[in-house]
Amino acid sequence: MALALVVIWGANFSIQKALFAAIGPSAFLLARYLIMPLLAVLLLAWRTRLRFPRISRGDWLQLARLGLIGHTLHIGLVTWGIHLSTAFSSSVILAVGPVFTLLILRYKGIERMSAAQVGGVLLACAGVLVFLSDKLAAGRWDATGGDLVLVVAASLFSYYTVAAKPMIERLGAVTVMCYSTILASLPTILLALPGAAGADWAALTPAQWAMMAWAIVVSAFCGWLAWGWVNAVRGVARTAPLAYLTPPVAGAVAWIATGERFTMIKIAGAAVVLAGVALAQIGSRGAREVPAQID
Repeated sequence: MALALVVIWGANFSIQKALFAAIGPSAFLLARYLIMPLLAVLLLAWRTRLRFPRISRGDWLQLARLGLIGHTLHIGLVTWGIHLSTAFSSSVILAVGPVFTLLILRYKGIERMSAAQVGGVLLACAGVLVFLSDKLAAGRWDATGGDLVLVVAASLFSYYTVAAKPMIERLGAVTVMCYSTILASLPTILLALPGAAGADWAALTPAQWAMMAWAIVVSAFCGWLAWGWVNAVRGVARTAPLAYLTPPVAGAVAWIATGERFTMIKIAGAAVVLAGVALAQIGSRGAREVPAQID
């Protein structure tokens, strides 16, 4: 299941690029947040037998904040970043997420960084600079801007991951995911509407509608649930390294399906990025954790 998810998520970068070319990123974002809340309600109704979890006012406010950060901002920036960048570049840049998580944990005083973690962070940052160097040298400012947008998106998701942990421990992962999705849907839809106004929905082919369903239902919604199950069965420590397979899969699919080509500088930069992220994660096994809670 974990390997299947790696393939699904790796291929999804090229699938989204194809959909963006047909209807634009705003229209895709609109469709995603018209469908995802409905799926969230159905999942909650099925799991609770129509007895939806009761949430305090304080928790509602926290869930709204998580929804704004994790969905409206993170997913919105990821969507536009992928649109401006390439499938392979997007997968590599988003892979630096664990580095931001580590830095946030250090900033909040939850974890002290070991020498290996510091080295991993510096190596990953150097890799990102190498990875972007060919675009900067060629003056491809749109693609470079897309990569920088993805860096911000990765940092936002890392913050969401850390901030959501206390709520997940109290309310459960599915409850937090579903309620935050529902609360984030309205602001996301309002932001996407102006850009989606000119989308030619009638021109979409059956194959493109199928790609839309795959990207939203299978990759985004069901993929998240399946990954949670995999982590529960095998443990996070054993499944986390599989995430390093996503960029190679994304690159292979982009090369086959879209004809994307990669320079040696780009390949070397990607290898350095993934090596830095891996070193930072390996180093965390010996790092000392300090009890604390995210505000």
